[in-house]
Amino acid sequence: MKSFASWLIIMFAALYWILRVVVLFTNSMGIDFIIQPINAQTEMILLFITIICIVLIGKRKIAGGIIYLLTHLVYFGMDAFLRFSIMITGLGNTENVLACVVSIIGILLPFSAFVDLLLDKTRKTSGGDKKTDWFYKNKDFDRDLDERADKNHYKL
Repeated sequence: MKSFASWLIIMFAALYWILRVVVLFTNSMGIDFIIQPINAQTEMILLFITIICIVLIGKRKIAGGIIYLLTHLVYFGMDAFLRFSIMITGLGNTENVLACVVSIIGILLPFSAFVDLLLDKTRKTSGGDKKTDWFYKNKDFDRDLDERADKNHYKL
């Protein structure tokens, strides 16, 4: 995970996960919060799946991206569609608009993580610098030890 974009996607996914934990916690405690969960039991299962998927995405596993995208698309997709259709009819209030935006973010974030995994799945193994490879990966510049050299590696 050497790319800054990959790092940002994982950090935003973790922040969104924390937001959903807070939403579920406030709902279970009976505290009024701006956002309400769609289905508390399903969201609890989704939170556990999401944390596993974030770890898999950090390890650059394509299965984590697929599971992350599909679960969030199923859970937030229908809600976003219903909220958006309510807003089109002109009955949308602030609560519906905010819930629709949160659901759309819940779809776009896994989609961007999946696309990031598809575009460059070898980022973790890409090492080396072409500016210095001519020296460090060239055997002509390796130093040969003299037979008189001290071969003992003393540790202090």
